[in-house]
Amino acid sequence: MLYTVAVVMVLLWLLGMVSNYTMNGFVHVLLVVAIIIVLVRVIGSRRAI
Repeated sequence: MLYTVAVVMVLLWLLGMVSNYTMNGFVHVLLVVAIIIVLVRVIGSRRAI
């Protein structure tokens, strides 16, 4: 589920970059959150092994 949220956030970021409509940087914040979610997920899965 977290991967789905991360993918959606990245797609929204790309859409914002293409359309030059960033809503005062909100889309870039979504990108940062997506990267953090993916990193937490990867680190968490490595600890479980």
